[in-house]
Amino acid sequence: MSGFSVAVMSTHTNDSASVLQLRVIVEAEDFDAAINFYRDTLGLPEQVAFEGDNGARVSILDAGRATLEISNPAQNRMIDQVETGERQGSGIRLAFEVTDGRGVTTKLAAAGATIIGEPRETPWRSLNSRLDAPAGLQITVFEELAEVPERAQRAGFGTADAR
Repeated sequence: MSGFSVAVMSTHTNDSASVLQLRVIVEAEDFDAAINFYRDTLGLPEQVAFEGDNGARVSILDAGRATLEISNPAQNRMIDQVETGERQGSGIRLAFEVTDGRGVTTKLAAAGATIIGEPRETPWRSLNSRLDAPAGLQITVFEELAEVPERAQRAGFGTADAR
């Protein structure tokens, strides 16, 4: 796909930045089903959990390294097309890097997720699938098929500074 690029390495710094963690907060009507899916099936380890008055419950799950991916509508349309063959709409989508994209997709579907897009190789050399998951989230499961240096050699890839 021409005109597509990936920032391989950050070249922009902000010495005053003090962000230590990105946490995505999701409200789940069926808390137990969401915990079963994300913690027990996907395998996100529980860091800490709290229970409070009036049945208040929260579980903080470790998703490894977090990134904030900011994309414009054209990019979202392109990703939707690659992963599912059609536009899925705007909003928040979570993406989880895994070591076995096909196996994890099958496992999550067996746990109640609906597969929107079967695992398929992308132009940027990853194996991506898209699922509707508990707590009203769409998720992408992706497995990298090439290392960053190899991907950086592909046409259209590079850092924002190189464009």
